[in-house]
Amino acid sequence: MPASFDVIVFGASGFTGQLVAQVLQSTYGSSSGFSWALAGRDAHKLARVRESIGAPASLPLLTADARQPHELRALVRQARVVITTVGPYQLHGEALVTACAEAGTDYVDLCGEPLWMAKMIPLLQPPAAASGARIVFSCGFDSIPFDLGVVFLQHAMQQRLGVFASQVRGRVRVMKGGFSGGTAASLLATLQAIKQDPALARVMADPFALTPGFRGPPQPSSEGAAYDDWAQSWSSPFVMAAINTKNVHRTHALRGHPWGEAFSYDERLLTGTGLRGQARAVALACQTWLQNGLLAQAASRALIQRYALPQPGQGPSAAEREAGRYEVLFTGQSAAGERLAVVVKGDKDPGYGSTSKLLSESALCLLRDVDHLATPGGVWTPGAAMGLALVRRLQAHAGLSFEVQG
Repeated sequence: MPASFDVIVFGASGFTGQLVAQVLQSTYGSSSGFSWALAGRDAHKLARVRESIGAPASLPLLTADARQPHELRALVRQARVVITTVGPYQLHGEALVTACAEAGTDYVDLCGEPLWMAKMIPLLQPPAAASGARIVFSCGFDSIPFDLGVVFLQHAMQQRLGVFASQVRGRVRVMKGGFSGGTAASLLATLQAIKQDPALARVMADPFALTPGFRGPPQPSSEGAAYDDWAQSWSSPFVMAAINTKNVHRTHALRGHPWGEAFSYDERLLTGTGLRGQARAVALACQTWLQNGLLAQAASRALIQRYALPQPGQGPSAAEREAGRYEVLFTGQSAAGERLAVVVKGDKDPGYGSTSKLLSESALCLLRDVDHLATPGGVWTPGAAMGLALVRRLQAHAGLSFEVQG
């Protein structure tokens, strides 16, 4: 039975879901060439979202509860692609993604929760392969700019130098923007899971946690302050490295390890040169260590109030999202020492202004640009499922640029 809609946005009344709906309406509107609908638990809230984004009254509204698997199964059968922003996924996501995997419906999300992803990959792969569903986690700021930044760099290395990089460093040069209560809730849910089962800390620390059956060499340390001789800058730990590095290694594995089984990748935040850059690196490294220790000890909802973190449903203002931006430097080096660098830039706040575009375009890339022969059913990363096709789409529609440096 043909799907009724090309795209369904599930969680459209939440903070990020509304942004995704706004992107789809403002970028494509009624001349989109695809059919779409808003979905969530409360029809009245969905109607308010539809009005606030300037969509016509004819835009369908569908109700389904994330806690009711039978409602989700009925929902996903109506779509070719489901976009979901309903997290934390480890608390609210399993029923929906399972329904998509079983129904043959493509799926994209914003998941930055590697513990949940590591659990779901082996469970979802058999039904998704059988049904043809392409399940793609981490289609937001974590981890598209990083995952695709490495794919783009490796392509440029092959085109210009005829080799792949055996070592890549991702270095965040600029990151200006806020985060929402959904991000805070995901972090706290992950820390709570580790508190209940301390063995999960090893999964979080494992760069190959998302590559079952494969383990590469020891990877560079991401802790403490360190001077980066390639970037000629001091650096500190980067908060999202724990998820991004895992996705990069999974992309490499899904592509068949073309960069070599000894490939290494790490991420850090650049803090500047000289004594000032060193002092900032040390301060940020200490701050990260203290915050991680305090959060890990408590890991409770009370921390949202204690540390003035936003509540779920809250996030940066429109002005803050517009004023945000980010810039990431990727430098690759071949086994023979040949080196090349690329820069990935985004023109909005990374967590929300940019993420809502990344997620929307990922869904449309699966729908329009990637056929099932190239990307069959299974559990994918953006870099493995869509690769350069998504790079081109993001440059055309999402305010990103991918450029070779120098």
